[in-house]
Amino acid sequence: MSIDLKELTIKGASEHLKDGDFTARELVEAYLKKIEEKNGRINAYLEVFEDALEQADMADKKIKLGNISALTGIPMAVKDNILIKGKIASASSKILSNYRATYDATVITKLKKAGAIFLGRTNMDEFAMGSSTENSAYGATKNPHDETRVAGGSSGGSAAAVAMNGALASLGSDTGGSIRQPASFCGAVGLKTTYGAVSRFGLMSMGSSLDQIGPIAKTVGDAEIIFDVISGYDKFDSTSVPERERDKPAKSKKTIGVPYSFIEREGIDKEVLANFKETLEKLKSSGYEIKDIELPHLKYSLAVYYIIMPAEVSTNLARFDGVRYGLRKEGETLLDSYKKTRGNGFGKEVRRRIMLGTYVLSSGYYDAYYNKATSVRALLEKNFRNAFQEVDAIATPTTPTPAFKIGEKTGNPLEMYLADIFTVPVNLAGVPAVSIPSGKTQSGLPLGFQLIAPWWGEASLFEIGKSFEQ
Repeated sequence: MSIDLKELTIKGASEHLKDGDFTARELVEAYLKKIEEKNGRINAYLEVFEDALEQADMADKKIKLGNISALTGIPMAVKDNILIKGKIASASSKILSNYRATYDATVITKLKKAGAIFLGRTNMDEFAMGSSTENSAYGATKNPHDETRVAGGSSGGSAAAVAMNGALASLGSDTGGSIRQPASFCGAVGLKTTYGAVSRFGLMSMGSSLDQIGPIAKTVGDAEIIFDVISGYDKFDSTSVPERERDKPAKSKKTIGVPYSFIEREGIDKEVLANFKETLEKLKSSGYEIKDIELPHLKYSLAVYYIIMPAEVSTNLARFDGVRYGLRKEGETLLDSYKKTRGNGFGKEVRRRIMLGTYVLSSGYYDAYYNKATSVRALLEKNFRNAFQEVDAIATPTTPTPAFKIGEKTGNPLEMYLADIFTVPVNLAGVPAVSIPSGKTQSGLPLGFQLIAPWWGEASLFEIGKSFEQ
C-alpha cells in the first residue's frame, strides 16, 4: 500500500506494521524521502542518521517474531540536547560541534528497548535558550506552515520535523515552554510532564529545577503512547520521583478552571483570544464545566522565571570550559583560554543569560533577587495547589500570538521573553501541561491551547485532550 504520511499516527502505523501492510524499512524510506525533499528549506534536522535503515531492518525482525510494542518500527526525531551513544549531540552550539555522546540518555534506552527508530537529531535554540530556534549556531528552523515564520523554540526542529511529515513523532525538552510553544506554532501536540516523571539523565541541563523531556506528536493519543514508554523512576537521575511517591489526583469532576483576569490582557492577539473562547465552548459541549479562577501570583511568574533560569544556566554551563571536552581556544593563561573558548563557543543569547545568572547569584544580590524569586515561586506553587482543590485542569492559550516572522523579535529580547507568558508558570510549579491544536488564524497559521493538570495528572490531560480532539 502507499503510505500517507500526512494522515499517519503512531497507533495507525503500528497496526499497519503488525498487519504487514508495509515494513518498517518502507516506512523509514518514506520519511527519509520527505526529509530530503523538505529539510533543505525548513532546517528541522541538523543530521539524518546513516543507520536509520539498519534500525528499521532490526525492527522488522522484531515484528516478524511477534516481539512488538506500540513503538516498534516507529520513526522518531530527537532534539540535539538528548544523548544517543556514538552520535553527535551539540545542543546547536559551536562549543560542542564535534562532541559525541558516550552513553544513551535513559529516555533513549527506553525507546530503543521499545523498538523505536531514530531518524536524526533536530535543530534547537543553543542550549535550549530561546523561543524561536533563531539562536541556533546552525541557522533558524522555518515553520512548515509559513516559511517566513519561526517554528518556535527551543524545540523548534522537533516540532517542525513532525509538522513537515519528516517524523511520526519527536522528543523535545521543556524548561519554560520549549515543547508546548513550538508545538502550538507548528500545529502539533506537545506534552510537558510533571517534574520528576521522566528521567533527565542524558539531557544537557539548562535549568535543572525546570527541565523535562517530553514528546511532540500529531495526536494526544500518540503523546500518551510515548509518555507511557519514557516515564518512570530512574536511579541515575536525582530529580526522578519513585512511583510510590507519585500521588495521582482524584477522579475527574469534569471542571476546568480559567484564570480570565490573567488571560484577557493587553498584548494577547485578538485571533488567539477568539480561538481560545471557541475552544472553551467546545469543552463545554463535551460536558465540562468552565469555572473562573484566580491565581494571584501568576503575574509575577515571568519575572521569577527570568531570575531562576539564568541563575541555573550560569551554574550548569560552567562545565563548558574547553578543558574536558568540546571546543578549546588556546590563550596565554588559563583564564585567557577560558575567555577565548567561551567567547567563541557560546552565542549571544547564551552569553547574555550566563551574565544575568552570574549577576543574580553574586554577593549582595543573591538575597535581593534569587532568594526573593524562590519565595515567590513557592507562593505560585501554592496558588496551583489551591486551584486544583476546585478544578481538574486549568486552560489557557499556549502562546499570546501565532508564530511570528523570522527576525521580528531578535532585536528585542524582552519581547521574545514575553512569548513564554502562559508556559513558564507550569515549569515553576512542576505541574504537567499539554498544548493541543485548536484551529488556525484567517491566514492559516496554527493555534493551540494549553491544559494544565495537578502533579502526576497526565491521565487527566490525555482524557480531556482526546475528548476535545473527537
